Amino acid sequence: MTEQIINAVVVDDEDLARAVVKEYTAAYPEIKLLAECANGFDAVKTVNELKPDLLFLDIQMPKLDGFEVLELLDPQPVVIFITAYDQHALRAFEVHAVDYLLKPFSQERFKEAVSRVKARLGRERTSKIRAAELGNTAKSDWPLDRIVVKDGSKVSLIPLADLDYIQAQDDYVLLKTPEKGHLKQQTLTSLEQRLDPGRFLRIHRSFIIQLDRLIRLEQTETESWIAVLKCGARLPVSKSGYARLKDIIGKD
Repeated sequence: MTEQIINAVVVDDEDLARAVVKEYTAAYPEIKLLAECANGFDAVKTVNELKPDLLFLDIQMPKLDGFEVLELLDPQPVVIFITAYDQHALRAFEVHAVDYLLKPFSQERFKEAVSRVKARLGRERTSKIRAAELGNTAKSDWPLDRIVVKDGSKVSLIPLADLDYIQAQDDYVLLKTPEKGHLKQQTLTSLEQRLDPGRFLRIHRSFIIQLDRLIRLEQTETESWIAVLKCGARLPVSKSGYARLKDIIGKD
C-alpha cells in the first residue's frame, strides 16, 4: 500500500540548516517539501496558506521565535523542533512537539523523528485529535516577556514593559499600551497564568494592571476602591483585588 504523502515546510534562519533538512528528507519520497522559510513572519504566512502536515521549526530566530510562530498558526501542523540549544526541550514537548532535534543531528536520528511523525499523523488522521491535542499554545505555563497579537495579516509584538493594563472582553483581552489598545483572542485567566506576579496583579475579575503604573488608590463614596494609573485610567478594584494590593504596597 502506498504511503500517504506528508506535506512539509522547513523554517530556519540558517541556510545550511535548511539544506540539511532538504537533503535528509530526500530519502523519504512520502515527504513533500512545499516551502522553506528563513524567518518567523514568512513561516506564519506560508504555513497558514499551505497548511502542511509537518513543520520543521527552528526556535531562536529574529523577530518571531519558534514558539511565537506556533501561537499564530491555526490549525497547527505536527512539529519537529530543530535547534542548537537544549534548554527549550521541556517547553517544546509542552506544546506537543513530536520531536526535538539538536544540531548537528545524524540521518539515523532524523529517521527516528520521521517515524514519530508518521505515528502521530496516523493517529490524528483516524481519530481527529489534532485540535484537542495541539490546540492553543497560549495555555503553556511558561512566563511571557512579550505578547504576539495577530490582526488579519498584521502581526504585532507587544513587550510586557509597554503594558499599562489588560482588560477582559468576553473571549478576548484588550492589551492597553500608552499608544493604543490591542485585541487578542485569549481569556484573561489564561494570560494571567503566564504573567510575572511580581509585575502584574489582577485587581478585578476584568482587569490586570502593571504594578509600576499604579499611582494611588482612591476610595469612592460607596466605600469601593479605584486604581488610578499613570496613563490616567481609573479602574475598579474588587475586594479581593484590594486585599492583594494591600499586601503588596502596604496601604493602610
